[in-house]
Amino acid sequence: MLWKGMRTWRTKSADGTVIAFEAIGEGAPVVLVGGALADRTAPASGTPLAAMLAHRFRVFSYDRRGRGDSGDTAAWAIAREIEDLAAMIGAAGGSAAVFGYASGGLLALDAAAQGLAIPRLAVHEPPILVEPGRATSLVRLANQLDDMAADRRGEAVELYFARVMQMPAAEVARLRRSPMWADFEDLAHTLSYDLRITARGAARLSDAPAVRAPTLAIDGSESPTWMRAAIEALARAVPHGHRRTLDSPAHAVDPKLLALALEDFLGG
Repeated sequence: MLWKGMRTWRTKSADGTVIAFEAIGEGAPVVLVGGALADRTAPASGTPLAAMLAHRFRVFSYDRRGRGDSGDTAAWAIAREIEDLAAMIGAAGGSAAVFGYASGGLLALDAAAQGLAIPRLAVHEPPILVEPGRATSLVRLANQLDDMAADRRGEAVELYFARVMQMPAAEVARLRRSPMWADFEDLAHTLSYDLRITARGAARLSDAPAVRAPTLAIDGSESPTWMRAAIEALARAVPHGHRRTLDSPAHAVDPKLLALALEDFLGG
């Protein structure tokens, strides 16, 4: 079931959660899946990227559960987010290419491995952790963030940037003074979702042979060694995997370069 507001469409996931999205363009459908602290307006995984692809594709950018105009239903589980993506693919016509950014890429990989109707898949730097200890520490941190997000949202976001993104304190302080900080705090309660998705760790490489779709694994030229190694391992593990490195700083990407890479792959 679909219904539309002024600009935003809505559909329902399997558990009844309302999922809000926007759609733009004409052509083969593409669903965009954002990562941590991102809603459907995120530059490299939302409506700005959708606008760059709309001349060739019908692009769907959605608010993952708990974000923006989408609902949320306890208790959270990766399976519920895969059902949300399935609902989006249904809204797109029953089959759609998918692009996932960061932890959204991990979610997209899980969905493809479970057999969702994804004819082509692209991911940008999904954080595949191969060290079991690191994955376990993320679960502990997710529990801590859950406790903080109720009434200490700013502290939760600070902790995420410091511990997960490993940002220097001066950079976190600069971000806290920026206009975007309020948006980060609005999404603080979803940080644990992305950490739990990431904590599946090396299971993605074990699951990769089940991904039947041609898959593009994208990394940046200045990204950390562990990330670039993970992208190479993923491209090798997926039966029809390919790797593409963009000229970009660590875990940041110019949406224009990303759009060109996606158009080249998804339109192939």
